[in-house]
Amino acid sequence: MIVTIHQPAYLPWLGYFEKIKKSDVYVFLDSVQFEKNSFTNRNKIKTPQGSSWLTVPVSMRGHTQSSLVDIEIDQLQGWRNKHLKSIYASYKKAPRFEECYPKLELLFQTNYQYLADLCYDHLLFWLAELGITTRVVRSSQLDFQSSNSQLVLDICNEFDARLYISGELGRGYLNETQFEQSNVKITYQNYKHPVYPQLWGEFIPYLSIVDFWMNTDQYNLLENK
Repeated sequence: MIVTIHQPAYLPWLGYFEKIKKSDVYVFLDSVQFEKNSFTNRNKIKTPQGSSWLTVPVSMRGHTQSSLVDIEIDQLQGWRNKHLKSIYASYKKAPRFEECYPKLELLFQTNYQYLADLCYDHLLFWLAELGITTRVVRSSQLDFQSSNSQLVLDICNEFDARLYISGELGRGYLNETQFEQSNVKITYQNYKHPVYPQLWGEFIPYLSIVDFWMNTDQYNLLENK
């Protein structure tokens, strides 16, 4: 069994999906603390002026005592229409715009109260679009009280994992000895970003999935071989 774990992300980048595609189970880590200025509630698209952030506004009141699953979206800022307008203006000349944009309009119709719920439902949409069938489990629906490396190991043991795919940052906090003792091998993602047709001049990597999705249907480029 191959497991990977990641915090929710808004309009994630390609490497996020590559880890999921290579796994049997992906754990959507919405039971940890929200990290300000992370990719949990924002990501970048490409505009004629270069890359630009799309950010879901959230209520920061009490966030240091709350888990991600409890973080509420600030509904007073009209962010959904702003994001759609930005995507429309930036990608109306993209090869797949006519096919893809109406799907985004439908996706953005739902008015979510909680950020994690938005990211979860959007994730299921993107997985379906990319043809990824990995099982997805929300950590908030599991009963773990541990944190950091121990939490990751507990989740791996819950699903009888024999391989855990970690991001590069895992090197800084995973207790590899404990994983070895539990017969769980760790592999660290070393994602080589593909180059694909892109609007607006020189290629920019590490953008939101929206950029890749609007510009190409070569989903085989997603996964490093």
